[in-house]
Formats: sequence, C-alpha cells, structure tokens
Amino acid sequence: MSRTMNSIALFLAVIGCLIGFPLNSFAAETSAIDTGDTAWILSANAIVVFMLIPGLALFYGGLMSNRNVLSTMMYSFSSLLVVSIVWVLWGYSLTFGTDIGGLIGGMDYLGFKNVGEEAAFGTLTIPHYLYAVFQTCFAAITVAIVSGGIAGRISFPAWILFCILWPTAVYAPMAHWAWGGGWLSKIGELDFAGGTVVHILAGVSALVAALMIGPRRLKNEESPHNIVYFLIGAATLWFGWLAFNGGSALAAGGLASLAFMNTHIAACAGGIGWLVIEWTIRKRPTLVGTMTGAIAGLVAITPAAGYVTVLSAAFIGLLSGPIGYYAIRFIKTRFKYDDTLDAFGIHGICGIWGAMATGIFATKEVNEAGNNGLLYGNPEQLVSQAIGVGVTVLLAVIGTYVVLQVIRLFVPLRVSEEDEIIGLDLSIHDESAYLKEEEVPPGRIQMENS
Repeated sequence: MSRTMNSIALFLAVIGCLIGFPLNSFAAETSAIDTGDTAWILSANAIVVFMLIPGLALFYGGLMSNRNVLSTMMYSFSSLLVVSIVWVLWGYSLTFGTDIGGLIGGMDYLGFKNVGEEAAFGTLTIPHYLYAVFQTCFAAITVAIVSGGIAGRISFPAWILFCILWPTAVYAPMAHWAWGGGWLSKIGELDFAGGTVVHILAGVSALVAALMIGPRRLKNEESPHNIVYFLIGAATLWFGWLAFNGGSALAAGGLASLAFMNTHIAACAGGIGWLVIEWTIRKRPTLVGTMTGAIAGLVAITPAAGYVTVLSAAFIGLLSGPIGYYAIRFIKTRFKYDDTLDAFGIHGICGIWGAMATGIFATKEVNEAGNNGLLYGNPEQLVSQAIGVGVTVLLAVIGTYVVLQVIRLFVPLRVSEEDEIIGLDLSIHDESAYLKEEEVPPGRIQMENS
C-alpha cells in the first residue's frame, strides 16, 4: 500500500511540474489560513462597519440642528456605499498593488482581480478577500470623517463626486505610502491603524474643504439637537475603535490584545484630560466635552496602538484631551474657520499629536516589527514621524484643493442660500427627522408652490 501511495505522490509531483502547477505552494497557502485569525478579523470588519453606520452617523447627526440631521447622516451612509465600489474597482489596487517607484500601487487588483481565498500576500494568515474588505472600511470611514468639516452646506452631487475622486487621488496614494510598501514605510514611519492615513489626512482635508466652501449662513443659530444621539454614536465609535485598532494586528493574539487595551485606556485618559481642563476653565463638566475628549484619545492612540506600552498609551490619551480642547476652544475661535463638527480640531490636531507621540514612545519590547522611539534611544524615529506628518498635511491640502476645484467644474460645491436656510433634510432629501407636515417651514412651502 505504501509503495502505491508513493507512486501516486510521485506521479502527481511530475504532473505538477509538467503543467507548472505548484502543488506544494498550494498546500502551504491553504495551511497558512488560520481560522482563529480569520474569525477575529471577520468580526472586527463587521464591527468597523457598525462604527461607521450607525456610529459616526449618529455622532455627527446628534451634533447638528434638527434641520440637517438626516443630511449629515447621509454623508456617512453614502460614503460607505460609494467608496466601497470605488475600492473594488480601482482603489484597492492603487493602494496595495505592486509598488511603482514608492508612489502608487500597480494594476494587479483592478476589480479585485487576483484577490481570492488564499492567504493575503502569502504572508498573512487571513484570506485575501478579508484583508481587502477590511481595508475598504478604513477608506470609507476616512471619507466620512471629512464630512464633519462641511456638514450643512456642501451640495449632495458634489459630495458624491468627492466620494469618488478624493479616495482615488488622495487617500489611495497616502495609504500606499504608509501601508502598501510605499516610500514612507521604507523610511520607517510608523502608523499602526491610521494616524496619518486616516485622521490627519481626513482632518486637514476637512479644514481645506471648509475654507473653500465657506462658513454656514446660520452658524450662530446652530446647536446640537440631540445629545443622546451624540452619546450613542460616540459609544458606538468607541466600541468600533477597539476592532479598528485591534483588527489592525491582522491576527488574533498578543498584538491585537495590546492594541485593544491601549485603545481603551487612551480613550479613558482622553476623557479625563478633557473633563479636568473643561471643569477648571469653564466650571462645567459637560457630557459632550468629556465624550469628545475620549474620542480625542482614540484618535491619538490610533497610530501608536500596537507600538507602545499601556502606560504610554494612557499618557498619550491624557494629553490628547487638553490638546483637542485647545484646538477647538482657542485655535478655531482665533482663526474663525467654520469646521462644523471639529473634524480638524479632533482628527487633525490630535492625529498629529498621536503620530509624533508614536515616535517618542514606540518600543520594540512590545512589537518587534516596529521601531524604538525617542525614549528608547532612537531619536531618528521622531524624524520619520515628522516627515510622515508633514507629507500627510501637504497631500491633504493640495489634493483636496485640486479635487474640489475639479468638482466645481461640473457641479456647485455649495447648496443655494434658500436650501441652506430651510435645511438640507427638507430642501435636498425631502425628509424630516421630526417635523410633521403642518410644521414644515414657510420657505419650504413657498419653494414647492413656485
């Protein structure tokens, strides 16, 4: 029997060589898939989708007036829809395709060609399909964050075009530089889960868009219409962030556990940091402020989650609260820009702090795949982080400006004054979260009768 089995094995090996089919490679790729890792990333992926819808939608929507709550939620929802298709068609390939000069990915994965059930890139222990869809969610939520700077006034056709062009021209190159084998990764810049790629890029882009589109006409009359929605959304973001950062380990194990723990502790510390400074300065400990501080902590720890100790994560989060508070209460007030939902103040400024903190506190003691930072005898890492921050800001400014100028050639960037005063829920989407028909503003009735 053994002689027969050996003969069959030899025959199959010879046939495999003749037709060029790598039988041994197939076995290796199949065995490389780990069911535990796959189960964790499947779960993390679903949670990150929930983080965007309904999480970010409720978080942003609750902070808007009742005239613009649905339109604001629609930004998040439509970004998930449109960016996901863009990602399948060409975005994933531009990001993770074969590196071309350190600048962009090749055409390997257009339309998800060559993306299958095999282990991603032959080195990870999860299917390529799963890795690709996980990255899809990162791209979609980055675009949705940008909407926080321009909610209540960008036209919906312009927003849909933005969801197509911005991830293509801005997000994909940046993600390739940092994560897809591009030049930033080659100089050793560390970004575990999206400090530069997601938060700085989105925050700065939101500021550029806000400046180009201009301030809201009724800015002084706007106020959060439902803080309970905001809290539910913020809590959902916190829940999702554990998967966002923990899933970025791309395996179930010690590194995912570290990122998970660091994420939670940084959020707690960020909330405490904001609470203390707000209570001290304004004499009022507010729910909106404290939860915003927790989000600031989540932003700041994102690039460092898998590279720093838990105590370092607590320090990074603790400082992010006052940093975010200063960005919103003083910088925004001083320069008078209308960043509607403080996308720049929280994601941009706190993202910069987190990226630089990674260069200070990173240690190979917790992750051999990373680098030591300044406190562990490697000041060069701080230089690499500074280069990453500077390049991200530059790309966000130039790329977002060009994308919006191109969009302006085809559709107006901003809604009309009448639509803005009525509110985008009714004027653009013909829906209302709360108003009954008899309570529709007079402007709406006049518009329908004209």
